Amino acid sequence: MGKTSKKRKLEDNCAMAFDRSVRSGAQKLNLVAASIRGMDVSKALLQLQFSKKRIAVDVKKVLQSAIANAENNHDLDIDKLVVSEAYVGKALVMKRFRPRARGRGAKILKPISNLTVIVKENQEEA
Repeated sequence: MGKTSKKRKLEDNCAMAFDRSVRSGAQKLNLVAASIRGMDVSKALLQLQFSKKRIAVDVKKVLQSAIANAENNHDLDIDKLVVSEAYVGKALVMKRFRPRARGRGAKILKPISNLTVIVKENQEEA
């Protein structure tokens, strides 16, 4: 009487990790995600480690999670992994206001984003 298992959305040589509610705007987060797209996993980790962007720490955690998922859940070789996709989506926007002169208020928007990283095992023909 249990649920039937869902078919896997990704290919057999792919693994995914995502983070909901990343406290950053989608445009800023996408700059960092674009810098690692298509890179080898080890080079991408180095790129994120030495990035000056604050949000690179969160992107690095998600990438490490995707690598761990590939190794533990899908038995992929981590030396052959490549970041095939890294994309960002908008989530909530927290709306706050700041009191201003003459009883007015200025709105402050605090955006939240979602981040998805998909790593793929690179098949090299010999």
